[in-house]
Amino acid sequence: MTDTGRDQAVVTDGLTKRFGGTVALDNVSFAIARAELFGFVGPDGGGKTTLFRILATLMLPDNGRARVLGRDVVSDVWVLRPRIGYMPGRFSLYPDLSVEENLRFFASVFGTSIGQERAQIAPIYSQLEPFKDRRAAALSGGMKQKLALCCALVHRPEILFLDEPTTGVDAVSRREFWELLAQFKASGMTIVVSTPYMDEANRCDRVALVQRGALLAVDAPKRIAESFGRPLVAISLGEARAGHGGEQYRALSALRALPQTLSVYPFGETLHYADARKDLTANAIVSDVKAALEKNGFAGARVEQTPPTVEDTFMARMSAASTP
Repeated sequence: MTDTGRDQAVVTDGLTKRFGGTVALDNVSFAIARAELFGFVGPDGGGKTTLFRILATLMLPDNGRARVLGRDVVSDVWVLRPRIGYMPGRFSLYPDLSVEENLRFFASVFGTSIGQERAQIAPIYSQLEPFKDRRAAALSGGMKQKLALCCALVHRPEILFLDEPTTGVDAVSRREFWELLAQFKASGMTIVVSTPYMDEANRCDRVALVQRGALLAVDAPKRIAESFGRPLVAISLGEARAGHGGEQYRALSALRALPQTLSVYPFGETLHYADARKDLTANAIVSDVKAALEKNGFAGARVEQTPPTVEDTFMARMSAASTP
């Protein structure tokens, strides 16, 4: 992949990184447009953190090339660093310093101050300022993440790399965090975020599905979901059985034993089922699944077609990638 213009914020070509016998990144190539909110979605160990550390100029690749804001991440490291904001997955600020002291320190590293950059950080700092004298260690999980984001933004970066910024944060704080990201994207900032949460993928302009250091797909979330390519059936065992893990596992095992089953897996309180027979209509699949469940003692189960999600497509592509 080549850099075709100034409209691209990130371009990688054959990026590869190994740790001993483990391949963390396997010939990864992609491009991210300027002012795009781009997400990397995948499980722990998929290679997301390694990729972010390379793009943030904190780690060297073994092979391949990466350019951020038109600059090479290896040869142009010192020119590039002041233009990048990076928020690692683990909280890495100084726990014994107060909110204001942490922010003042990170501002000074880049030759600026809280006062000079107040307009830049105002959407977040307005929430932190009432606690400016509180030690970072004493903040809640959500407030810690907002402080980390504030410190990553205080020098006015052109691009922001956020490595799993909402992991371990409550649902309300997660929503507030993504609302803040939407504000910064609207101002023209390029934001690159990694997440293990499939629901967060829908907030991105485009996402890359990552598994074992490889990209399984890169596209808009809606198009990735639509690429599932076959009818998908949702199965609910009913309120009395939904919360009973043993019953759900028994239904799961019964469906997996069917010769026509392509895949079936838990999805919240339901099961999602895909049939291996491509020529079968959704109604016919629903009828077959109902009959199989009734035969195994689940006559009251609700079975209906459901639209695929990014998570369904990811599960399907993971399965295909692991099949010899």
